[in-house]
Amino acid sequence: MTEHVLIEADGGSRGNPGPAGYGAVVKDAASGAVLAERKAYVGIATNNVAEYSGLIAGLAAAAELGASTVDVRMDSKLVVEQMSGRWKVKHPSMQPLNAEAKELASRFSRVRYEWIPRAENSHADGLANEAMDAGAAKKPEKPVKQDRSSPVGWTGATGTPTKLLLVRHGQTAMSVEKRYSGRGDVPLTEHGKQQAAAAAKRLGSMEGLVVDGEAAPIIASPLIRTQQTAQAIADALGGRVETHPGLIETDFGDWEGLTFKEAMDRDPEFQTAWLSDTSIAAPGGESFDGVHRRVRKARDELIARYGGRTLVVVSHVTPIKALLRMGLDAGPSLLFRLHLDLASLSIVEFYPDGNASVRLVNDISHLS
Repeated sequence: MTEHVLIEADGGSRGNPGPAGYGAVVKDAASGAVLAERKAYVGIATNNVAEYSGLIAGLAAAAELGASTVDVRMDSKLVVEQMSGRWKVKHPSMQPLNAEAKELASRFSRVRYEWIPRAENSHADGLANEAMDAGAAKKPEKPVKQDRSSPVGWTGATGTPTKLLLVRHGQTAMSVEKRYSGRGDVPLTEHGKQQAAAAAKRLGSMEGLVVDGEAAPIIASPLIRTQQTAQAIADALGGRVETHPGLIETDFGDWEGLTFKEAMDRDPEFQTAWLSDTSIAAPGGESFDGVHRRVRKARDELIARYGGRTLVVVSHVTPIKALLRMGLDAGPSLLFRLHLDLASLSIVEFYPDGNASVRLVNDISHLS
């Protein structure tokens, strides 16, 4: 019996969701000798489900070996942080897996979780890939049914989607004072830079943003506040920032730099009309309908160039709302009913058959 063991676990999904498998290795903590290996194909699932499955298999194997203390090493930031209790388990599909893993962990006198780079988790990663290869080689006896728990299943969407990770820029002096900030080129505050760094760290821990050493494309509005936020993300991923003018914020015209109250005092009737009709442009500026058309064209151009890939899009509140509105196939009232925080993360997928799926809206867990 070995009292102190090391678990290395991993999981992967080819498609996310797609054919998935996990691998787990249990080693003697003192000598590094391999005591047990576990691997299995889990069917159609996400990366996170496969990673949790690998952890569960590793904990079960350690319990069978009679271990009392366990060190878990994984390259999944989400699993490590959730099992350590630092991140909440918000997604319904993760909650039962988290509960099962915690029940297994409670059987040991101590379990410690550590995040490691993917390169240091090659043994478990290799087992996970072997499991996925074996699963892919099997020929099902019956036609494979679509996974009805995924958006692809219940919408009928087909093809590989283009996934947009939408990041709003960090804080500026204009946002602190709640002033209209459209084309005015203002930099991030020190707090804004911290927010950008937190968002960058979050994206740096996500699966699928660096493939075979190549970072996902990072496309940003040309304004300095988005460029600074995007550069922080590029530094975390080892990528580079591209600029697209279609992602720039609304042109607020004569209201630029004014607070809401100042603009209302100046143009009370006009601003009231502007807030109720998206076809009306701010004086000397741009209408929300115009922004929507501009952002749709930008989206179409990005899909034409990067179709089927994951992209990081760093922009402003109105263009991000426009992209989410497209994903939801919602009306213009969404612009006034959806709140997006600074440095927030939202995710939308656009399928080649015209379907779409909004996966995440205004997530700021990385800022807490």
